[in-house]
Amino acid sequence: MQRPLSLFLVLSGVLGTASAAPPAPHRVFIAGDSTAATYGAERAPQAGWGQKLTHWIAEGWDVHNHAVGGRSTRSFIDEGRLDAIAAELRAGDVLLIQFGHNDAKREDATRYTDPATEYPQRLQRFVEVARANGATPILITPVARLLYDFRSLVDTHGRYTLSMQDLAKRENVALIDLNAASSDWIRAHGEEGAKPYFMHVPAQGKTDGTHFSEAGADAVACLVAAGWRGIDADAPVKAVTANECNALPAPPAAPVSPSVVVNERDIAIEQPGPHEGLGTTTAYPFFSDATGFDLVFRKRAFHRGATIGDHVNDKDEIYYVLSGRGRLTLNDTVREVGPGDAILTRNGDRHALEQFGDEELVIFIVYRPVAR
Repeated sequence: MQRPLSLFLVLSGVLGTASAAPPAPHRVFIAGDSTAATYGAERAPQAGWGQKLTHWIAEGWDVHNHAVGGRSTRSFIDEGRLDAIAAELRAGDVLLIQFGHNDAKREDATRYTDPATEYPQRLQRFVEVARANGATPILITPVARLLYDFRSLVDTHGRYTLSMQDLAKRENVALIDLNAASSDWIRAHGEEGAKPYFMHVPAQGKTDGTHFSEAGADAVACLVAAGWRGIDADAPVKAVTANECNALPAPPAAPVSPSVVVNERDIAIEQPGPHEGLGTTTAYPFFSDATGFDLVFRKRAFHRGATIGDHVNDKDEIYYVLSGRGRLTLNDTVREVGPGDAILTRNGDRHALEQFGDEELVIFIVYRPVAR
């Protein structure tokens, strides 16, 4: 018996629908450094704007965050990370490209790129890879640091920002000026008001004006979305403006811990000599859990033969000798120190300290924690 045509069409439609593959999601890839990277719960409250971009992306779009801490255009390419992105890219994808923080590290040949030559040349590699795979490249100028000098925000990326802007014009590449937008965002809050958006976390001993708290990462992701919408009215992001991003609230600052009196016998910690030094010491980390206080203040007793190993400073420090004798090496100078001597060692200088004699060498140490 011949089946009715209408039944055949219905069955054909059902079978056709069942066998059709769902449309592939549109995808945004991110190539960048630690400011955009994804962090696990163990690094809380640190977060990168790349991991927060999903809050601002349009429905039906996936974010693939390839940003990794410490990378520059040079090291990202040399480690094969751009090749890994190229292997995944397909027509219709978008590649967001933000570098500059680590390209400026002149002291590290594995990362440094000259802003006038190598930096734009390597950025162009990212652009070419995107276009060769049918994807859309978007350059993003490096996000600003929270760094003030005489009440003015310091632009730490100037030549790299200009170089990227020139490349965008020359190669007709879309550009989000995140450096300008994030600078305006910081100025809107002021130096103190912006700190909760960054890794200024007294409880962790951090005063980091480069990396973001979760609130800061979300605000910067919002600025990326606003910048994208600003250059493309059809961008696959929520309709948001920079002013709305600037108004996103920060978490409340940690309450300032109260005044307190501690006794050193209750906080003493036995430790080896710092910086791979010899022997043993007793450290007294006064007020290490205090909040709203960004100085480290500790006493250290060097037992017989103990040393601070020869090392290059990553911060400014003050030592004050309470008792005992020591032999201080400061750059190319060696001298004995004793009670009443105060030592200022500067960031970038080399020093070592060795206890000698029968009496323990006891010093006070004061410094601001270095940003990590």
